[in-house]
Amino acid sequence: MIPFSIWIVDDEEVARDGISMVLERNYQVHAFATAEEAIEAMLGGPPDLVLLDIGLPGMSGIEALVKIKELYPDIVVIMITAYEDVKTVVSAMKQGAYDYVVKPLQMDSLKVTVRNALETIRLRKEIRLLHEKFLKENLPCFIGESDATQDVMDVVVKVAQSPDTSVLIVGETGTGKELIAKAIHYRSPRFQGPLISVNCAAIPKDLIESELFGYEKGAFSGAEKSGKAGLVEKAIDGTLFLDEVGDLSNEAQAKLLRFLEDGEYYRVGGTKIRMAQTRVVAATNKDLPHLIAEGRFRQDLYHRLAVVKIEVPSLNQRRDDILPIAKHYLLEFAHKFGKTYTAISSEAEDALKECNWTGNVRELKNLIEKGVLLGEGPELSLQDLGFDETPNPAESSELENGTRLPALSAAGMNLPSFLDSVEKNYFEEALKIARGNESKAAKLLQMSRDTFRYRRKKMEDSD
Repeated sequence: MIPFSIWIVDDEEVARDGISMVLERNYQVHAFATAEEAIEAMLGGPPDLVLLDIGLPGMSGIEALVKIKELYPDIVVIMITAYEDVKTVVSAMKQGAYDYVVKPLQMDSLKVTVRNALETIRLRKEIRLLHEKFLKENLPCFIGESDATQDVMDVVVKVAQSPDTSVLIVGETGTGKELIAKAIHYRSPRFQGPLISVNCAAIPKDLIESELFGYEKGAFSGAEKSGKAGLVEKAIDGTLFLDEVGDLSNEAQAKLLRFLEDGEYYRVGGTKIRMAQTRVVAATNKDLPHLIAEGRFRQDLYHRLAVVKIEVPSLNQRRDDILPIAKHYLLEFAHKFGKTYTAISSEAEDALKECNWTGNVRELKNLIEKGVLLGEGPELSLQDLGFDETPNPAESSELENGTRLPALSAAGMNLPSFLDSVEKNYFEEALKIARGNESKAAKLLQMSRDTFRYRRKKMEDSD
C-alpha cells in the first residue's frame, strides 16, 4: 500500500486538531498554524496533499498556494475557506488548487474530498513506480562518459517529456541512432505504448505508403482481402520510428507531412479520414539539406520532422567512450558465449583507442563479439582482436609526413577500392568540420567547389 502524508495549514487550533483527529487514523498528518512555517518545512521535501486555509494571518492562503506550486508544481492542494467566496475560490482554482471545502467542515464530506484527491496521487505514484521499473528492465543501453554523449543524453531527457514533439536524429551509420529513439520512447509518457520501427530504405518505394498508412480491401493487386492496418495505426499512443527517412518517396513524404501536421491520414485505396496520436522520431545518415537542394526531399517535411534535431557524434568524435563501450560488450558476449572474459589487456585497450572507427559503435561491437567468440579469456588480448602484438615496421609503408599505410601482402590488394575509401573518408570529415558547407569543405581539401561536388556525387552514385 502506498503511504500518504497530509499537511494541514490553518490558524485555528480547533480546526487543526479536529481535522488531524479525523485523518491521522489513515494518514501521516502534520499541522501548521501559518503558511510561512509550512513552506519552510516543505523545503525539506513535500507532503502528498496540503489542506490550506485561505484566510491565514501573514501570508494568505492564495499567496501560499502560488509559492507552494512554484516549489512543487505537481503537489495536490485543497483550499479551506470560512465562507463560500466565489471569487476567492475561483482564484485558488486558477492557481492550481485541486478542490476546496467550506467551514464549518463536514468531516464526512472532507474525507471523501481527501480520498478522491489521494486516489489521483496514488495513480500518479503507481505510474511513476511502474515507469521506473520498466526503465530499469528495458532502458536501451547508450553508453558514454564523454561530454559529447552527455550533451546528447541531456537533450534526450528533455525532449522525451514532450510526447508529441517530432525528433530528427542524424549521424553516421552505426552510431546508435535507433538506441537514441528507444531512449526517447522509454523515457516519455508514451512508454507503455508501442514502439514501431520501420527501415524506410528496406521497403520498396511502391510499398512504403501502404506499409506506413495501411490499405483498404482491394486497394491493389495482391492486397489482403480484409485490408491491412499501417504502421502509423499500430503506433497509436506510442512512437513511430522512421529509420533512413531520407529514402522516402516524394509521394510518401507528402502523406507523412499531412499526418505530422494534423494527425490525419488515409489508407491506400480508402476515402475515410483516419486519426492517430503518435510521436514520430526519424533518423538518417544522409545530408537532408543537400537532398532538399537537389529536390529529393521536401523542405517543409524536414522542418516538421526536425522540431528537435539530435546529432549523434561518431565514435571517433567521442573517443573517451571507446573503452566503456568495449567493456560493456565484453561482459555481454562473455555471458552469451559462456566465456570467462573479465577484462581487456592494456595493449588491447591502447589498440582500441588508436583505431579509426569508420563503422562506429557497430564496428566496435562486432570486433569485441568476434574476439570473445574465438578467444579463450580471461583477458581480451591483441590476438583475440586480430591485431599483431608487436607490429613489424617492414609490414607497412610510411609516407614522408609519417602517415602509415596498410601493408601490401603477397596476395595483393584492391588499390582502386582502397583509394576510393580514403577519398570518401576525407570528404566526410571535411563536411563535418565545415558543418555541411560544401564551399568550406572544398577549401579544406584544396579543390574547387565544383570539383568537390562532382567527385562527391560520383562517390554517392557508386555506393
